[in-house]
Amino acid sequence: MKRALDRRISVAPMMDRTDRHARYLHRLLTRSTLLYTEMVTTGAILHGDAARHLRFDAAEHPVALQLGGSDPGQLAECARIGAEFGYDEINLNIGCPSDRVSAGRFGACLMAEPALVARGVAAMRATVEIPVTVKCRIGIDGRESFEHLTEFVCGVVDAGADALIVHARIAVLGGLSPKENRTIPPLRYDVVYRLKDAFPDLPMVINGGFANVDAAMAQLARVDGAMIGRAAYDNPMLLTELESRVFGGARASREAVLAAYAAYAERADAPVRTLARPLMGVYAGMPGARAFRRALGNAASIDDLRLAAHLFGDRTLVLAA
Repeated sequence: MKRALDRRISVAPMMDRTDRHARYLHRLLTRSTLLYTEMVTTGAILHGDAARHLRFDAAEHPVALQLGGSDPGQLAECARIGAEFGYDEINLNIGCPSDRVSAGRFGACLMAEPALVARGVAAMRATVEIPVTVKCRIGIDGRESFEHLTEFVCGVVDAGADALIVHARIAVLGGLSPKENRTIPPLRYDVVYRLKDAFPDLPMVINGGFANVDAAMAQLARVDGAMIGRAAYDNPMLLTELESRVFGGARASREAVLAAYAAYAERADAPVRTLARPLMGVYAGMPGARAFRRALGNAASIDDLRLAAHLFGDRTLVLAA
């Protein structure tokens, strides 16, 4: 039986950020938030080292796999593989605006091909029992009208999508970089609210521009969930406040989180630099944040990483900004 997922708060899939180590850290901060992988292309799974791309720690649940691709048969096969690996959801990326992604015929450019997206969703839906969802923009250059958006959404709904995650900006596919596409097109939350009104029975999560807890929580009065992006990576401690305020869970202390992550790092098969990177924002906005980042950046071994976590977590080091 397909298990319903709590979508009130989620962390966005982010390339070079939401790897398995960052997700493990985030799970130490929140038991309830839905986590997403980085986008993994169908080609990487079918023709590469699938285990390297898909393995994750059981502690990460609930966790969703985001796929990049457009061929319905390949998407269905990758969804099957993802389900076998134990993921709780398969999500299709229809939001990435990069030229490289568009050249591969996946990401935001597929908003111009709603019928193809619908076939992909239907193929995955017929293959797996776990939820199949779509993450998209409110439009792309040349297809920016609400009518275009509703045409796209009608297709994925009819194909059986279980939920829709909407980045509340258009994607400009010609002339803007992926970074510029996160800031230059204006945020249009009103379009997402209007879309929710048009599809009241479709679980809908809004994404884009939520820099703090209050901004994310305010969305829950209008839609079914808020997805947080870089704020969760740059200042991960906000996740424990959301755990408390949204889900009623216990707040995790920095001390406990650093100790638990250091123990995880000792058994994780990864370079120290990779393991240290998700920790960089743990003291964001706090006295000593710069010294903490410097200690992590200088860590050359797991022992160095554990020492940095111990010194700062136990507050035995005099912190200097």
